[in-house]
Amino acid sequence: MSRRPRTVAIIPARYASTRLPGKPLVDICGKPMIQHVVERTRKALLIDDVVVATDDMRILETVQGFGGKAMMTPAELPSGTDRAAFVARTMPEAGIIVNVQGDEPVIMPAMIDEAVAPLAADPGIVAGTLVRKIETPEELLSVSTVKAVLDRDGYCLYFSRSTIPFLRDVPLPDWLSRQVHYKHIGLYVFRKDFLLKFTEMQTTPLESLEKLEQLRILEHGYRIKAVITKHNSIPVDTAEDLERVRRLIRGNS
Repeated sequence: MSRRPRTVAIIPARYASTRLPGKPLVDICGKPMIQHVVERTRKALLIDDVVVATDDMRILETVQGFGGKAMMTPAELPSGTDRAAFVARTMPEAGIIVNVQGDEPVIMPAMIDEAVAPLAADPGIVAGTLVRKIETPEELLSVSTVKAVLDRDGYCLYFSRSTIPFLRDVPLPDWLSRQVHYKHIGLYVFRKDFLLKFTEMQTTPLESLEKLEQLRILEHGYRIKAVITKHNSIPVDTAEDLERVRRLIRGNS
């Protein structure tokens, strides 16, 4: 039986945030948010190492202070994916890179394992992600919810903030009962060599229009394997999200 590729989770954590400045360091029940993300990621069974990729010494020192690993990345890098690639270049032994969002303090370790499993089993898969069934009309219609459409083999056909697929002959209130719609969960798994290649690809038209980085992969002719998860997570983008997460963690402690 072939050995599983060494799998490293990289957590991009940027200090500046328009809606929630210093977001990785905000307190959640006695711990900075980035510590919650690191500790949950460490619990994933298919993860061999966890590193925070940051542009700010305050985050670096905080992570090192609770015993985590962190690396400084150039402030001018345009995205978290670029930060993950910067760190991945220093890891010749890594075969799979997991890009875990730094604002997901309640992410389930099982979700990370679900996303990693296809790449660990099939060397032909270069990228993977998670989707979850949409359950409410509000989520279906929200432009904040990125929707994903899959092919018969579970690969992503398209992502959009619009409601896709469009059910032409079905009244809108009946859409969720007549068709499964999926929301995209922004956890990415890459074959390391492909991650480095991806960050060097030219930005594509649909990516620019939708403001969805993953469309660059599809537009360049590559495929993204999707795993349908029953788990959910709460990305922290606003002060309201932060309070919701605090209540959830307090309730589970």
